[in-house]
Amino acid sequence: MHIWKQMIQSLLIFSLMLVSGTALAADYKLNMTPGVTPISHEVYDLHMLVLYICAAIGVIVFSVMFYAIICHRKSRGYQAAKFHANTKIEILWAVIPFLILIALAVPATNVLVKMYDESDPEVNILITGYQWKWKYDYLDEGFSFYSNLSTPIAQIMNEEPKGEHYLLEVDKPLVLPVNQKVRFIVTAADVIHSWWVPAFGIKRDAIPGYAHEVWAKIEKPGIYRGQCAELCGINHGFMPIVVEAKTSEDYQEWLNQKKAANKSNAQAKAKAALKTWSKAELMEKGEEAYLSFCSACHQPNGAGMPPTFPALKGSSIATGPVKNHIDIVLHGKSGTAMQAFESQLTDTEIAAIVTYERNAWGNDTGDLVQPIDIAKAKGIDVSENSNTDAVMSTAEAEQEARVDAQPEVELSKAELMAKGKEVYLSKCAVCHKPDGSGMPPTFPALKNSEICLDDSKLAQHINNVLKGVKGTAMQSFADQLDDTEIAAVITYERNAWNDDKGCTVLPKDIQAARN
Repeated sequence: MHIWKQMIQSLLIFSLMLVSGTALAADYKLNMTPGVTPISHEVYDLHMLVLYICAAIGVIVFSVMFYAIICHRKSRGYQAAKFHANTKIEILWAVIPFLILIALAVPATNVLVKMYDESDPEVNILITGYQWKWKYDYLDEGFSFYSNLSTPIAQIMNEEPKGEHYLLEVDKPLVLPVNQKVRFIVTAADVIHSWWVPAFGIKRDAIPGYAHEVWAKIEKPGIYRGQCAELCGINHGFMPIVVEAKTSEDYQEWLNQKKAANKSNAQAKAKAALKTWSKAELMEKGEEAYLSFCSACHQPNGAGMPPTFPALKGSSIATGPVKNHIDIVLHGKSGTAMQAFESQLTDTEIAAIVTYERNAWGNDTGDLVQPIDIAKAKGIDVSENSNTDAVMSTAEAEQEARVDAQPEVELSKAELMAKGKEVYLSKCAVCHKPDGSGMPPTFPALKNSEICLDDSKLAQHINNVLKGVKGTAMQSFADQLDDTEIAAVITYERNAWNDDKGCTVLPKDIQAARN
């Protein structure tokens, strides 16, 4: 009898935990989260309503069952009733569930209708899934970019400790304004993907040839993470989603900077595309682009993973006619996992990758592919573009673009520290930790470090952030951050954590260092 009492007590306690609320579940992250959009709140409320109803039904059913088992057991002299059917009970247990389902269908339908109401959007974003990255087109603003996984390969290969946001960090997040209705148009360029951000209450399949719509109205600034939720190939787990929600003022400022930078970058890329590159320059840039875009399938050593991802080392493509090699990189190969990179990479990047693949891993064809060759392969008439700009160095073109893109604004130390902290926490803290203590020996501490404390090391500090440190996990941020962001993060690193050197680095200092 004691055992029966314990079972009944345990069942009642469990039922009370379900019905009384979600505080305990929230502590252990067992429950859904309310999210940060109106739809996510409604989905959460609907979920809790159904949970409470299910818990109540469970309590009633199990209470009756255990009461019958305990109080009407055979040892007390009870005999089981003998009957074939009972029409009233048959009707009852058909009607009651039907009424419950109808009662649940009303709020569920209301939520579904709201989820599919994409009318009157204030911001329109086209999301395209690729193997394995996302492309975001700001349809109202006329620019786009790709968002790639930024988790260091050393973490993925278990060569260094996992970061706080392992496999959930990207090089370029999707930036959105708060308190504005954002319409997402979701599609894919190759296979089926799924764009899923739990905090928004959004999960929409991205299917080639189809456009699915969904919307969100983010209620508070912050960083929200998600993933591709549809098995889409070997690197399915390596295409995270990061959304950075900003206030309307900050979002507008970001838009202005982005559009100005894009315009200047386009000019720089056009000038770089007319330059005749040396083999060393092409090989260096080609290796960087290959590791970013191609090594996931063809492996860093070009060995591939046959038969799905063929080897490039010694292959007929990488050692055969250059025209065929360029064509397959530009247009992909139908019926295989090889996608088209014509719209994903610049002419310079494609030229560098093809040159690298034809000369790395012992291929050694000696072939050099110039950006102008890629333009011709695309059918672009470049005959009128032969002028003195063709000999402009890449560094000069990039420097000119940055000067045009960034207004000369003198920032105070307080402004630099505030912006520097923001950049540091989003880009640097995953390795060097928020308190600057690092994770030696792989990620050295910045707090009280020689490079942050010694004034004579300032140039080296800037150079390390701009170009990275060869042979270490320190990557180059020259193309990831603009001059203001780099100046701010260096100022922050040299003054935070009680270092407080009083040192202030300005964007013009970074421009000079780039030059």
